[in-house]
Amino acid sequence: MDKLSNFIKKSIIGGLLVASPVVILFFAFRWAFYSVAELIQPLANPIAERTSAPDFAVDILVILLILIGCFIIGNIVTTGAGKWLHARFDSSLAKLAPGYNLVRDIVHQFFGGSTESPFQKGQVARIKLFGLDVDTEVTGIVTSRHNNDWYTVFIPTGPNPTSGMIYHVPPEQVNILPDIKVDEALRTIIACGAGSGELFSKNTHLTQ
Repeated sequence: MDKLSNFIKKSIIGGLLVASPVVILFFAFRWAFYSVAELIQPLANPIAERTSAPDFAVDILVILLILIGCFIIGNIVTTGAGKWLHARFDSSLAKLAPGYNLVRDIVHQFFGGSTESPFQKGQVARIKLFGLDVDTEVTGIVTSRHNNDWYTVFIPTGPNPTSGMIYHVPPEQVNILPDIKVDEALRTIIACGAGSGELFSKNTHLTQ
């Protein structure tokens, strides 16, 4: 009876482990789609009235048009004239909306639009945050190096790596891991440390 009970329990838990991520992902996409659909209603409604197409098809069309628009804008701002127009637009909008620069910088950092983004340019490191006499180390991302060779490091928190703390530490407390990519380290942080052993074992050398 105990074997049957354990078998049923393991089967149910196994099924939940397989099905839950799929269900969560489905509802996340569903929520995202309907949130976007609500935002684009001012654009979608005129098209729906003129074409009598299903709402779902109209929403998809509008999203595609927005993506095409973003693609065109992205190509325009790579030109000299586009860069000039973008700079003028940024300057004007920053005067009208003081919080614009902050929002723009945050978006650029997280999506890699900034060449200084730690998620694009940073280096993974193991940091003796509590001093050389303490064996405990933390996973961090080196975001800046000072003139006196000190480092500024960002220590992400799991399971949300976009939040964390910033520290300024001397070079002897920082072991840079050049063979590990930032996205690989972030995956272990999202997993609350799971996979760290395998990740760090692939690093062939440490540099300071």
